[in-house]
Amino acid sequence: MTTTRRGSGVVLLAMLVAASSALPLPLETMTNDTSAPILSVDFHALSCPNLHGMVSSAVWAARSNPHGGAQITAGLLRIFFHDCFPQGCDASILLDGWNSEKHKIQNQGLQQQALDLIERIRGTVHDKCGATVSCADILALATTHAVSQSGGPWISMPMGRRDSLEPAPGWAVETLPRPDADVNTLITSFRNKGLGGDDKGNPTDLVALSGAHTVGKARCGSFRDRIDRRSPNDQFANRLAGFCGNDDNRQQNLDVRTPDTFDNMYFEDLMKREGVLTTDQGLLFDGRTRWLVDGFAKNKGWFFGQFAKSMEKMSKLGMGQGGEIRSNCFRRNTGVQQTAAAAHDDDEGLAASA
Repeated sequence: MTTTRRGSGVVLLAMLVAASSALPLPLETMTNDTSAPILSVDFHALSCPNLHGMVSSAVWAARSNPHGGAQITAGLLRIFFHDCFPQGCDASILLDGWNSEKHKIQNQGLQQQALDLIERIRGTVHDKCGATVSCADILALATTHAVSQSGGPWISMPMGRRDSLEPAPGWAVETLPRPDADVNTLITSFRNKGLGGDDKGNPTDLVALSGAHTVGKARCGSFRDRIDRRSPNDQFANRLAGFCGNDDNRQQNLDVRTPDTFDNMYFEDLMKREGVLTTDQGLLFDGRTRWLVDGFAKNKGWFFGQFAKSMEKMSKLGMGQGGEIRSNCFRRNTGVQQTAAAAHDDDEGLAASA
């Protein structure tokens, strides 16, 4: 009988744990938690029911700013990709400090307006809902709304991430693709991160996510190799050479047709051999990726559907780490445990440049 009672107690305890895990966790529980989070689209539905509204309004206001607002979408996309690719979507890229990822050459030119927007949204959300939404979730959701508001697809981004306690190590940041990488290197790099493509091994994730370059700009220094190795008959590369001159910091639109609209014109650019980055134009010259470039150029719906699918897939990378919900996106919390009220008090006290 004693064995039976102990067994019942174990079952009851398991049921209680399972029931509690279905609810959004308070900051005290989330801080320094080493268990893997469970992501879901409606993770914050009870704890912060107006989350989407607050994020959408903030992104819309930022995009409406006449001083660089049109580039907010590209800025958020680049930050999101550069955060997720090294070790998962954990907002590690936002952390300041001597070992910040923002100091790495791969992250040169991260858009300050977009970085500030993420922290501004966090402040609004925490004021209204308490410290229940991580900076990683805010970055993911702000990117989703920015893409949609720019004409792109809606991304059903799962929520429930935690913020990392430290920046990603240098070796992880160095796994970000270089702007002069060849297609073999790109395919291998994406596959190693779990972005291998469809069930037949086609590099759909690589080509679809490259389509984010339908918005944004690139520093001339990031495609200098495209200029230096151009053939005399490459009229577009000649135009780039004339535009850049000797100024590596001058910025060129990545999509030369509709640079501020999220559409499939980037793939039309590639088909006309007017891709700016070497990594972009190279997709046309490899049989494994050319058919996808051609297909996305001809069918915007296909591109939009695959882009949303690949973004959702990337958003789930590296979800095994623990973490916290930061009370400031640019620095980790000072204590092991911190309440929502304390967080509120604290609030008061080489690729595309995008």
